[in-house]
Amino acid sequence: MKKMGVLTSGGDSPGMNAAVRAVVRKAIYHNIEVYGVYQGYAGLMSGQIKKLELGSVGDIIHRGGTMLYTARCEEFKTNEGQIQGISQLKKFGIEGLVVIGGDGSYRGAKKLTEHGFPCVGVPGTIDNDIPGTDFTIGFDTALNTVIDAVDKIRDTATSHERTYIIEVMGRHAGDLALWSGLAGGAETILIPEADYDMNDVIARLNRGHDRGKKHSIIIVAEGVGSGVDFAKKIKDVTQFETRVSVLGHIQRGGSPTAFDRVLASRLGARAVELLIEGKGGRAVGIENNKLVDHDILEILDRPHTIEQDMYKLSTELSI
Repeated sequence: MKKMGVLTSGGDSPGMNAAVRAVVRKAIYHNIEVYGVYQGYAGLMSGQIKKLELGSVGDIIHRGGTMLYTARCEEFKTNEGQIQGISQLKKFGIEGLVVIGGDGSYRGAKKLTEHGFPCVGVPGTIDNDIPGTDFTIGFDTALNTVIDAVDKIRDTATSHERTYIIEVMGRHAGDLALWSGLAGGAETILIPEADYDMNDVIARLNRGHDRGKKHSIIIVAEGVGSGVDFAKKIKDVTQFETRVSVLGHIQRGGSPTAFDRVLASRLGARAVELLIEGKGGRAVGIENNKLVDHDILEILDRPHTIEQDMYKLSTELSI
């Protein structure tokens, strides 16, 4: 392989830049030219492709976001859009592509693979919802951002003796809510993967109030429902003072943690190795701290799961 490309797609996540850096420098180390595809799949279709040098990825390992930018592209979901993207890659002589992103990005890489163009997927999303890997790039940073917010909110919740509902990201995956709730000592954690009973939530709040507890923290994944709606339900039943904090896109930004920088570097470099070995159509990941790769055509058929034991523990510790 003489030339390969790299793009980032979908929602940005801290550590994407570290992954791009690893792809570029690992490839150049092996005397392979690297081309950055700007603006995700939209940029792929329009030919926003530029050769990257060692200096192109200098001073980015500590920066959040993505230097290649990202965009949604409905047109790329069509067969015509995918063929157009491949034609742009071939115009530059690019023989393989590293795709860094989440579920939607992987589906795009899957389509390119089905058309016979070698792609390797690198999991970059704060939701931690990509099968075939224990952790995705950006999850640890987002988790620490949430924890920092929870700790600060707890201070004011204690001062004013209020119940706080904190809504975190995660439309279809509750990892961010579960991990932050357990780490932050939340009284209740509501996630898409587990049913809940509002009566149990109220009962837990009342038990805490009866033993003299002055405040409570409830973590709600956005996929379960609106934090505002939950606060209203609680206030109507208990008359407790409630407040809501929707953390929103602050969870996606910021300098990546050391864990995310190392993870991104390892996964990005492994993606390059796979393309060099002629192994397209793969998705890299980390399982039990070992680098792994899976068939990208099969991996998206796997359901996302959470650690049920961890969820059980969170309920046991919040009695």
